[in-house]
Amino acid sequence: MSAYLTQVAAQQQIIEQQGQGWNAISAESAVRMQLQNRFKTGLDIAKYTADIMRRDMAAYDQDPANYTQSLGCWHGFIGQQKLISIKKHFGSTKGRYLYLSGWMIAALRSDFGPLPDQSMHEKTAVPALIEELYTFLKQADARELGGLFRELDAARAADQQSKVAEILAKIDNFESHVVPIIADIDAGFGNEEATYLLAKKMIEAGACAIQIENQVSDEKQCGHQDGKVTVPHRDFLSKINAVRYAFLELGVTNGVIVARTDSLGAGLTKQIAVTNEPGDLGDLYNSFLDGDYVTSADDIQNGDVVVKANGKLLKPKRLASGLFQFKAGSGVDRVVLDCVTSLQHGADLLWIETEKPHIGQIAEMVNRIREVVPNAKLVYNNSPSFNWTLNFRQQVFDAWQAQGQDMSQYDRSKLMSEAYDSTELAVEADQRIRTFQRDAAREAGIFHHLITLPTYHTAALSTDNLAKEYFGEAGMLGYVAGVQRKEIRQGIACVKHQNMSGSDIGDDHKEYFSGEAALKAGGKHNTMNQF
Repeated sequence: MSAYLTQVAAQQQIIEQQGQGWNAISAESAVRMQLQNRFKTGLDIAKYTADIMRRDMAAYDQDPANYTQSLGCWHGFIGQQKLISIKKHFGSTKGRYLYLSGWMIAALRSDFGPLPDQSMHEKTAVPALIEELYTFLKQADARELGGLFRELDAARAADQQSKVAEILAKIDNFESHVVPIIADIDAGFGNEEATYLLAKKMIEAGACAIQIENQVSDEKQCGHQDGKVTVPHRDFLSKINAVRYAFLELGVTNGVIVARTDSLGAGLTKQIAVTNEPGDLGDLYNSFLDGDYVTSADDIQNGDVVVKANGKLLKPKRLASGLFQFKAGSGVDRVVLDCVTSLQHGADLLWIETEKPHIGQIAEMVNRIREVVPNAKLVYNNSPSFNWTLNFRQQVFDAWQAQGQDMSQYDRSKLMSEAYDSTELAVEADQRIRTFQRDAAREAGIFHHLITLPTYHTAALSTDNLAKEYFGEAGMLGYVAGVQRKEIRQGIACVKHQNMSGSDIGDDHKEYFSGEAALKAGGKHNTMNQF
């Protein structure tokens, strides 16, 4: 017997034990509602999705072809539609996650209005969006299962036993739209206690993976902007510990911590690290400080700071802001130290923020990290802040030039021009972009590829196209041809927007509760029947 029918039989026994008072309750309807609401709490989700991530990480260690992907979301509906589309096109959610971007929360979800990515938004907006995303993903489960239940009823009514068996198998093997969310906690929104408290809220909402960066919390900048300021390792590790304690307190023992380093593009620090002996973490951090070695008190001016580094007295360069400067060109070494330290002190995955998508650059750092931690794995931001077309065309230009090819037909500074779109160089660049994630997973240790802000850009692009057509000469045809006709022909579920919003689920419940007296919306006069 199928698992579904076994559950129905068990539910029927419970109902019968209650006597006549429960005669109106249908065992099968109750089981359907249970299956449509599999996850009762955010912690149920966090534990379930943490196990998924751990299995995927182990699979990647066996074969880097098993890398994973996600797209950033700023609304529950956007996340829901991604997963519905993934199941529609690929038949499975395996290896596909969602990413929750602090940038998009700041820009799109703050009561202050649009904000830069500087942790100025309400931190409660982060767990609120996690909860919203999972509410929509659970509704996608309920909607798809509801469709299967209707198919089952129709097959039974037509006495199509083979069809009944086929649908029962689909119900028994149903794959949830609920997938891991990698959630951005920025630099922790304050001290380690603030980080712990926010991490708990995020985990309670369903987050199984929390990404935290090594910037100063109150100086936090977007990873692709200037002016980034890092903290000494001890400060960062205390926040990693805070997140781990939050996971353990809530019973999510498999929770995943992604430690992000911004050191490649961060040339400043707010603090000189505490150091107790030569060669400890504080001493190593301070060894990257830019400054001048001094030999006497005469070399020190009023207000100067002097530290002992590399066995000498160093006067670090301090800016008018009070911040200290790192040595130029020390970014790669600092990244490697950050990553090794984070993995040795509780982090599970790494995130290295880079200024361009270059496999060789990433691999150089990862290979050094793996000399110390062999199974080091990255989450990598395939960022819209990169000009992918120009970057890869320049990479091909440089590679071909180094091979001795004649590049006189190309102007390296103008490779973004449409004039180059059909050239061999552009075709090769596009091929490298196409295979970037696969190649980087194999060559640069990238376990998870994400795009932080895709729907920010797709929403702007599609809205621009619709506004141009609808308010222009095309009028209503701008919507019909540009949106609805494409929805119908591409099988986009949202063309039946009443169904997507839960109208059919509500009709099912009305029938369960009221029987033949139910006033349902999905009758013959529902215009959704036109689709």
